[in-house]
Amino acid sequence: MELTHLDSNNRPKMVDVGDKEITTRVAVACGTITMSPDAFNTIVNQTAKKGPVIQTAVIAAIMGVKKTSDLIPMCHPLVLSGINCDVTQRDDLPGFELEVTVRLDGKTGVEMEALTGVSIGLLTIYDMAKAIDKGMIISDIKLMHKSGGKSGDFHR
Repeated sequence: MELTHLDSNNRPKMVDVGDKEITTRVAVACGTITMSPDAFNTIVNQTAKKGPVIQTAVIAAIMGVKKTSDLIPMCHPLVLSGINCDVTQRDDLPGFELEVTVRLDGKTGVEMEALTGVSIGLLTIYDMAKAIDKGMIISDIKLMHKSGGKSGDFHR
């Protein structure tokens, strides 16, 4: 398979999507953060000194999605139709799972946006609880689903 972000002289380039069809494109990504029971209880009970951790993480995830083209060099700036973030409390870890869904009608996919949103959201949880637990682990960030575009659908 040929790498699309290199030109014929092996130099980096941004893919030209000008001739692509506009289709509805959706990507869903998720990831997990595990932590100490003390950090988990602080977040669940909303007693963190830095404020409401989960709500702040959701806002950060949305901002991360919107800023993806500023962070990943070959990503196109996109006009997004919607961003949804779901946080699941995981008592069994203890920790949280964050799922980000991104949608648009456009010429390029939104996988990187969904993955960036998850990463930034989980990093925000880490930042807000690191005074309690520096040993938190962010893991399993992955694309769960993508639809639309020439390459078709993907389901994990």
